[in-house]
Amino acid sequence: MSKLHIKKGDTVYVLSGEDRGKTGRVLEVQAAKERAIVEGVNIVSKSAKPSAKHPQGGIIKMEAPIHISNLSLIDPKSGKPTRIKIEKNEKGETVRISKKSGEEIK
Repeated sequence: MSKLHIKKGDTVYVLSGEDRGKTGRVLEVQAAKERAIVEGVNIVSKSAKPSAKHPQGGIIKMEAPIHISNLSLIDPKSGKPTRIKIEKNEKGETVRISKKSGEEIK
């Protein structure tokens, strides 16, 4: 399992697939499967039995995981997709830096 360039809470841009061009916030990262669930992207319909959470049951729309190779981080300065490099800062902490603007990605 490799280190991923995307974390929970990041704003990402979808590079390919049905939702290409959309942006959204990462809700969950599944590191073992190299997938992420992004808000409003890759919406699927799921049939659900009536339960306490969904008393009516029926068809529920929900986000499905998308492979992280199809996602690109949004540059905090320009708001456009960017690649990242990983470096150590003055304190010795590992940080992600945008290739476009050189800004640190929080």
